[in-house]
Amino acid sequence: MSLIYYITQVQFEFGAIKLLKQECERIGISRPLVITDAGVKAAGVLQKALAALPGLPVTVFDQTPSNPTEAAVRAAAQMYLANGCDGLIAVGGGSSIDCAKGVAIAATHEGPLKTYATIEGGSPRITERVAPIIAVPTTSGTGSEVARGAILIVDDHRKLGFHSWHLVPKAAICDPELTLGLPPLLTAATGMDAIAHCMETFMAPAFNPPADGIGLDGLARAWTHIERATKDGSDREARLNLMSASMQGAMAFQKGLGCVHSLSHSLGGVDPRLHHGTLNAMFLPAVVRFNASAESIQKENRLQRMAHAMGLTSGSDIPEAIEDMNARLGMPSGLDAMGVQASQFDQIITGAMADHCHKTNPRIASVEDYQDMLRQAM
Repeated sequence: MSLIYYITQVQFEFGAIKLLKQECERIGISRPLVITDAGVKAAGVLQKALAALPGLPVTVFDQTPSNPTEAAVRAAAQMYLANGCDGLIAVGGGSSIDCAKGVAIAATHEGPLKTYATIEGGSPRITERVAPIIAVPTTSGTGSEVARGAILIVDDHRKLGFHSWHLVPKAAICDPELTLGLPPLLTAATGMDAIAHCMETFMAPAFNPPADGIGLDGLARAWTHIERATKDGSDREARLNLMSASMQGAMAFQKGLGCVHSLSHSLGGVDPRLHHGTLNAMFLPAVVRFNASAESIQKENRLQRMAHAMGLTSGSDIPEAIEDMNARLGMPSGLDAMGVQASQFDQIITGAMADHCHKTNPRIASVEDYQDMLRQAM
């Protein structure tokens, strides 16, 4: 049986940040804890959010790491409880939004965070007691503002997924204006994250036609506009379409993801310095090649349909087109250029095979398959 669910209230427009207090009032948040990071604060975006909350007693946690950890979640949860907060506002990229989801659990549920991880059977343990979240994305990549999941590094150093419909933000405020100042490489890396989401969920075998349609349209928007947004950060049309593609990828990936994400989640746990979107861009060509022979891909002509959305002639052109796009965007030439060593392969593969995305790939990868994908991505 397919569960199809769409999803939360989204305010999407240039200047939507001004609606932040209105959304707090609608949801019933009167003492928010704002979760953000040092970069968002330095860029002046945090101040825009705070200015949109006149009269509310606001507490700020601005120490979210680039790959959010259980230690950061714990520190923010303590701040939430100490200040009598009654809701969370995440202002930032996927890291801040995922950190807020971790805080929503930790501030209202007992025990270590891993208790609630998907692969530990923890999803049913996440209840309606979670703190309400408003998400204000400042990048166009993860789409976490409309997603039920979070990716967090727990105390034992595993990078784990946490999934519950209770974790979906009560409101998403998507203001493309907040992304106008993103540096080119961050624009490229987060944009390729959105492309990976749209492509991987479209290739996933679960039956969910609405997700397929949303994912394909998101792919077309992202593929058309990512280069423009990277080369001219002030291109408002490109920024709007890239933010929409990011949101659409996450609306769609309730269907499932695959080997791109099982590998990038695992490698991101092995080396938390590596950017998730960049890793997705490195793995995507090899995974598309691996998936090409899957029965569900061939039966529904999925590579050709993605190629059409990307303006390509044939599905077989997709891997090389992604590699060419990565190069034009100034992305790394491969994992080797990012400092990944072949000696890490066994650890990466062990994590990938345990990841929640491993089993939703259209072909179930073996250890040897993952070795081949890693070699191609080097």
